[in-house]
Amino acid sequence: MTLLAPIALFTYNRPEHTRRTVEALAKNELAAESDLIIFSDGPKDAAGAVKVKAVRDYLRTVSGFKSVVINEKEKNRGLANSIIDGVTEIVNKYGRIIVLEDDMVTSPYFLRYMNDALELYKDEEQVISIHGYMYPVKEQMPETFFLRGADCWGWATWKRGWDLFEPDGKKLQAELKAKNLLYEFDMNGGYPFSDMLDGQIKGRNDSWAIRWYAIAFLKNKLTLYPGCSLLQNIGNDQSGTHCSSETVQPEICARKLKVEKIPLTICYDASRMISLHLREISGGNEGIIKRLKNLLWK
Repeated sequence: MTLLAPIALFTYNRPEHTRRTVEALAKNELAAESDLIIFSDGPKDAAGAVKVKAVRDYLRTVSGFKSVVINEKEKNRGLANSIIDGVTEIVNKYGRIIVLEDDMVTSPYFLRYMNDALELYKDEEQVISIHGYMYPVKEQMPETFFLRGADCWGWATWKRGWDLFEPDGKKLQAELKAKNLLYEFDMNGGYPFSDMLDGQIKGRNDSWAIRWYAIAFLKNKLTLYPGCSLLQNIGNDQSGTHCSSETVQPEICARKLKVEKIPLTICYDASRMISLHLREISGGNEGIIKRLKNLLWK
């Protein structure tokens, strides 16, 4: 039997979101065979310590997995540092990883899809990651497909993929500009990811995800997406970091996806549909700017 990837769950100060995330994950068909490693970030101040304690009290009751390990940080490290260090630690030890944050409710087939795809594409250097979220586009999508870059809502990778991560946003931005790739990087004008990268460089946000996407894009790597979403992000209630109440969520896929080898090429039809979707829900250029501001730390 294929060794299942450990699941890294990153939590902070939202006990109800965390509970819903864990309960859905525990209903996955491979949960009982999977190791769950939880990273609990420390509070920023005394007031925040109450909610962090509530999260940790709940985490100590979690069961239903092969093993549960909780890493509690005394001080607040922030989401980016927590994920970068946590993912690095786990892939160095296990070689592969499935990553969730504390606001992601998954399908019962999420772990199956992730593990099947991790095993299927483990030796394909061009494939950098597996993604579980799919945008709620109106058109029918392929069962699975590839896009250039990487994503951050329920994802998985191997050590060989994460070893490419580049923390220096300024370096990434310079290369995108030098190669004249900013428009394509922005999903052909569908969403201002380049502005988000600029915000990370200037300290307006601390997004690890924009740097993960940028390095994967620059290296011309591919991420496998599902044709229907295997999770919902329930954090778009302005309770967390880099979230917006305007984000439209898809229905969770109620079936098991067929994961099989497909050509290692970008699905341009899917890319076009996602770009149009992002522009539509953003209300055009003015809406995109508004949504971007919601994603940035002020």
